[in-house]
Amino acid sequence: MKFLGKPRTRTAAFLPLCLLFLKILQPGHSQLYSNRYAGDKVIRLIPNTEEEANALKKIYHQLKVDLWQPSSISYVSKGAVTDVHIPQNGSQALLAFLQEANIQYKILIEDLQYTLEKTSSLRPQRNRRYLSGYNYEVYHSLEEIQNWMYHLNKTHPGLIHVFSIGKSYEGRPLYVLKLGRKSRTYKRAVWIDCGIHAREWISPAFCQWFVKEALLTYKSDPTMRKMLNHLYFYIMPVFNVDGYHFSWTSDRFWRKTRSRSSRFRCRGVDANRNWKVKWCDEGASMHPCDDAYCGPFPESEPEVKAVATFLRKHRKHIRAYLSFHAYAQMLLYPYSYKYATIPNFSCVESAAYKAVNALRSVYGVQYRYGPASSTLYVSSGSSMDWAYKNGIPYTFAFELRDTGHFGFLLPEMLIKPTCTETMLAVKNITMHLLKKCP
Repeated sequence: MKFLGKPRTRTAAFLPLCLLFLKILQPGHSQLYSNRYAGDKVIRLIPNTEEEANALKKIYHQLKVDLWQPSSISYVSKGAVTDVHIPQNGSQALLAFLQEANIQYKILIEDLQYTLEKTSSLRPQRNRRYLSGYNYEVYHSLEEIQNWMYHLNKTHPGLIHVFSIGKSYEGRPLYVLKLGRKSRTYKRAVWIDCGIHAREWISPAFCQWFVKEALLTYKSDPTMRKMLNHLYFYIMPVFNVDGYHFSWTSDRFWRKTRSRSSRFRCRGVDANRNWKVKWCDEGASMHPCDDAYCGPFPESEPEVKAVATFLRKHRKHIRAYLSFHAYAQMLLYPYSYKYATIPNFSCVESAAYKAVNALRSVYGVQYRYGPASSTLYVSSGSSMDWAYKNGIPYTFAFELRDTGHFGFLLPEMLIKPTCTETMLAVKNITMHLLKKCP
């Protein structure tokens, strides 16, 4: 990796010229987060020694950086890729420190506000809001996604039923979409959730894409017909509704829920560290201001509690759990909290292998796959491990595109290719379980 000053940004070459003349149509977007990211940078570092890693941890604490990769400062170690979002007022100090310590780095994003504006879309308002022509190639606000769900509930009663499993901390309904051909006979089910972390916008975009593809191809595609005839899919397009709304109106890079603590001013809990499986152990933080904060107790977050209650109630017929995140291009399975082999490893590993091959067949995009602990990092209290421990035998977590060039700001022009390839992987896993795994 070369020591870099100002890199050439390839972003502009990728994006249509019209994106440069931005006008955001959503409430709260009109001022583009009040220009709050002007001059902020995203920097990639790979410490070569543990000494460098420890030095980085110290300065990250001092400068209060926003880690994009990994999710917690505790994961910063020798040889581990670290992507860090640093505010303008801290970037000079960090760059001076890196040069002084002779730590190599690469600037991924030179000006975060500029990139945010460039990767946002310029589209007529009706394209976003007119439901019969719902645009699946743009990111949608929470209100739009919920209206889309109501619309599908009315227009596809034979395949779709929308219901609420509870309320979020701020009182928003937690909607789940049940997809599948209605049947009086027993059917197994697959759970899919998106948007457990607010800033990972490609995740809810995929959940919507999955539903669209199911409805469009049910009659013409034998694989989809078999899936919907033999299984129910419980789909939660936005798990962390409060955080997702906040990422549209106030802080584009917010990760956690929005719950409050009477003892601390920092808000929110990492909804993927709040599950009752090795809760608040390695890879989770006990500090409320950290992005990987595990919460005051397991299932403290109403969103986590509602999903856990639903899964517990239906665990006898839910055979697979799929959760969608970003970014890293990985397909992960248990365990996340320890280095160990799951009892049904051969079936799960085979499904993952076939899924990433199917995904790669579309655009040649490479995904790594394997147990989360060794492929990504050890983390406790995750939904995937909890689902597995609670009797759901096939649990996977996808880390969607990309590997850091855009990070959480994956442009809308990449929604379609990302979702198209991921769709193949999900169909592959589903069919594998129907055919091969009891």
